[in-house]
Amino acid sequence: MFRLSNLIKSTLENSTQRELNGSIMIWNFTNRCNLFCHHCYSKADPNNKDTLTFEQICNTIPSMIKAGVKFVIFSGGEPLIRKDIFDIAQVMKEAGIITYLSTNGMYINEKNASKIVDTFNYIGISIDGIEQIHNRFRGDENSYKKAIEGIKHIQNAGGNAGIRFTLTKETQDSFYAMFDLVEELGANKLYISHLVYSGRGLDNLKIDITKEQRREYVNYIIDKAFEYYKDGKDIDLVTGNMEMDAILLLQRFQKEYPQYVDSLTQKLKHWGGNSAGNRLGNMDWLGNVKPDPFFPQYIGNYLQTSFEDVWAGKSSDIVEKLRQTPRELGGRCAKCQYIDICNGGSRSRANAIYGDLWAQDPSCYLTNQEIGV
Repeated sequence: MFRLSNLIKSTLENSTQRELNGSIMIWNFTNRCNLFCHHCYSKADPNNKDTLTFEQICNTIPSMIKAGVKFVIFSGGEPLIRKDIFDIAQVMKEAGIITYLSTNGMYINEKNASKIVDTFNYIGISIDGIEQIHNRFRGDENSYKKAIEGIKHIQNAGGNAGIRFTLTKETQDSFYAMFDLVEELGANKLYISHLVYSGRGLDNLKIDITKEQRREYVNYIIDKAFEYYKDGKDIDLVTGNMEMDAILLLQRFQKEYPQYVDSLTQKLKHWGGNSAGNRLGNMDWLGNVKPDPFFPQYIGNYLQTSFEDVWAGKSSDIVEKLRQTPRELGGRCAKCQYIDICNGGSRSRANAIYGDLWAQDPSCYLTNQEIGV
């Protein structure tokens, strides 16, 4: 996760950057979902049954705290399908864990909006384009309307829901419209996720955009982040699954704010790029743990072994390799001058294309000249 707006503000104002003090887990509490999104990594289905019990979840939380987990993103499937989701969140809050909700927004209504706002520290609602595109991408003709209504319900309840947008060939025609939508709704965050080839994302590799298009879009995101900062707009722009975005931001500073380059470089190295298996992990509805939601291999099972031991890498040597700083990778990454910033990007994409977890990220849009190869 690349917190673009936060980096610009903290660098230009010489202030402390917001940091992730501990690990964040994306926990798929269910594999049930009311939609059939093309990019879904878990291949969620409305006919699936919940196998993870409330007791199993509660019994896992103490071990997570010992392992240094400070944040949990409630995901699925659609997490609001579970009737005990608020009870789960309450147990985590009492244990000192910060809870985020990632939802399609279709189950948010006037009756539960206040409870959602009171329960979760942050709410992210997926919008994948203008109405027609979103509905087609999500597989439901009412999904856009319901998602927008969900955002408004949260706002009316005194909260603020951010928008999550996945950039693909199917959604790119709505890319620029997403910024208009965020401004129109008064949302305080736009999270733009690059596609990772996994689950239905792997099945739909053909929906990924070109490197040239990706670079054009990222430059625009940076433009907007600077615009919002200069205009004093409280809109946080964040990108996901493409750590190379940090290099384009650094290049922008080299051209326009050279006096801040050293400061930004230090912040980016401290951030450390791709954090799968280190500050980021994924837990699914069957007890499996992965370094990130898209990773092709499990590193253990928290229902069979304590999460603390799984996260320490006692069940898999992959964890140790992922936590090397910087990672030892092949291809262009081996000689890249920015490896200590982006950390080689997505291992899931490398494995999907090259069959090698430690190959270069095939989606890197930087030229050989830029990276010093």
